[in-house]
Amino acid sequence: MAQTTFDVIVVGAGGMGSAAAFELARRGRSVLALEQFPLVHDRGSSHGHTRIIRRAYYEHPAYVPLVRRAFERWHDLEQRTGRHLLTACPCLGIGPPAGEVVAGVLAAAREHGLAVDRLLPADLRLQFPQFRFDEGYVGVLERDAGFLYVEECVLAHLDAARALGALVQPEEPVTGWEARGDGVTVTTPKGTYNAGRLVLTAGPWAGRLLGDRGRRLRVMRQTILWFGTTDEAAFRRDRFPIFLAEVSGGPFYGLPAIDCRGVKVARHYGAPELVSPDEVERAVRPADERPVRDFLTAHVPAAAGALRYAQTCMYTMTPDRHFLIDLHPDHPNVAVAGGFSGHGFKFSSVVGEVLADLAETGRTNWPIDMFRFARLGA
Repeated sequence: MAQTTFDVIVVGAGGMGSAAAFELARRGRSVLALEQFPLVHDRGSSHGHTRIIRRAYYEHPAYVPLVRRAFERWHDLEQRTGRHLLTACPCLGIGPPAGEVVAGVLAAAREHGLAVDRLLPADLRLQFPQFRFDEGYVGVLERDAGFLYVEECVLAHLDAARALGALVQPEEPVTGWEARGDGVTVTTPKGTYNAGRLVLTAGPWAGRLLGDRGRRLRVMRQTILWFGTTDEAAFRRDRFPIFLAEVSGGPFYGLPAIDCRGVKVARHYGAPELVSPDEVERAVRPADERPVRDFLTAHVPAAAGALRYAQTCMYTMTPDRHFLIDLHPDHPNVAVAGGFSGHGFKFSSVVGEVLADLAETGRTNWPIDMFRFARLGA
């Protein structure tokens, strides 16, 4: 008879769920991870080939201890699995001196003693001639940054979890769950499962599974685009950095050309916030390319070549664009992680630890106070 009772059930096996399943299994817990789609799919938020990882976190200095730990855990996972997951590459923030990106990077660096280089407009032109910005823009360069191979990271966590005994079941959507004082019950079209604890890491579907507690979460459709260049050597990662650019058309980010698809560039945010992932159009439209191409034409003209590849993904948004990581307000045996607002994947290795802490003891030593449910209102 198939096993139906576990220590912990994890709902959602993307970036956060795969990490939580691995960490719980590493601690000796019996784990069931349920995923509604095939493993490492392209219908949620954990795909797109690469994700940026950086320490001088402009969004808020409170993220820095978590991202420091995330780096350690990614290196541990590489060592455990023998997979190459993280590639070093400098990260360049560009924007007005008092703008969110530049001022935020400098604030995080000051508070946590991180090494960054300030680049005046002339320095920016000299060191990175691929960019075109006027005298109103400065740069701040963080050399201790890089990018993660996102699908490989998810697979590595899942494979490591299974090697430790976790049961991972793809293409099994959760249709309902119930928490009681002594445990939880999870229902799918294939059966009913019981556990002492539940971890919800359902990405854009978190709002649906959380009911009233998830009503503040929204979904944002995003597109990721890869462009050819007029000078391939100029956009290698030894010459061209990861970048975050704060311009009037919104923040844009990009990565160097690491394969034949070319430079990866996307607009960060800038799309309507939707209630349900069912509202997201999967196809990439010509209108999706326009603002990104306009940005490249103005600021990185040698990268405004042919569109070579494109994908759609989703952000799950909180009102303040900070994460949601906490115990469920009504069920202390249910841990929740969601609302990563388009900047969470890099943290998944440490979020797995945090969720395992919450599932096991109801508390964690990692600083997550700013990510609690309470700030979202009743």
